[in-house]
Amino acid sequence: MVFPQIRKIIEAALAEDIGTGDITTTAIVGRSVRGRAEALAKDDFILAGIDIFREVFVFLDEKIKFKSLLADGEKAGKGTVVAKIEGSLASILQGERVALNIFQRMCGVATLTSKFVQAVRGSQAKILDTRKTPPGLRLLDKMAVSIGGGFNHRMGLYDGVLIKDNHIAAAGSITAAVKAQKNHLPHTVKIEVETKNIKEVREALQCSVDIIMLDNMTPGEMAKAVQLISGRALVEASGNVSLANVAAIAATGVDLISVGELTHSVRAADISLKITQ
Repeated sequence: MVFPQIRKIIEAALAEDIGTGDITTTAIVGRSVRGRAEALAKDDFILAGIDIFREVFVFLDEKIKFKSLLADGEKAGKGTVVAKIEGSLASILQGERVALNIFQRMCGVATLTSKFVQAVRGSQAKILDTRKTPPGLRLLDKMAVSIGGGFNHRMGLYDGVLIKDNHIAAAGSITAAVKAQKNHLPHTVKIEVETKNIKEVREALQCSVDIIMLDNMTPGEMAKAVQLISGRALVEASGNVSLANVAAIAATGVDLISVGELTHSVRAADISLKITQ
């Protein structure tokens, strides 16, 4: 199912690309000309967003026929045809770039997430995304992270409390920031606090927060913090996490590892759309 929010993303993307009209396709392809196209994997990746890929074409032309050959979460090998499209060639050509842009990014996010999940397999740590997403695309990015086996951190500023270093600086201390937060907090929402060192971890513990983030600490420092916290709060590792060091971070005993790389600098999957007539 494609949510209304996703249709708005598709509508905005198509309006940006097509504008007042596709002057190339209009000149070359008549509206009555029908054809077929195939979406081809040009490298190996985890499929994510196949229904959204389809929705772009259907949004343009309800008569488009679309057949998925793989489902979200499945692996596509290089050379695999992942979908077939049939209908107005003009509609297929006009939707091609937007559909691929969305689909390739989502597959890239899911694929990278899967690599991080595999890297920490055997530990208790869960891989989380962040808010480091392109404006307007957060919903799609977070969907792709879930498909790749990761978990979603807060969606935005409205659905989770994360007291970061600048909040602490503005309040004067972790204690003051947490106190102010608790005066405005619904009982259903947890409080997370960012800490930079063991001293701040101790202060966060004294405030009885629910989640303590260890920001840019070394694995050795993280291990000491996990031992100090000793189950009194969930522990999240964050900052400069990579595939090269994520296993070592997981080995410290943290519960959560947030990875900005999943969405802020991900490599899109390589997928092409070829007209087959």
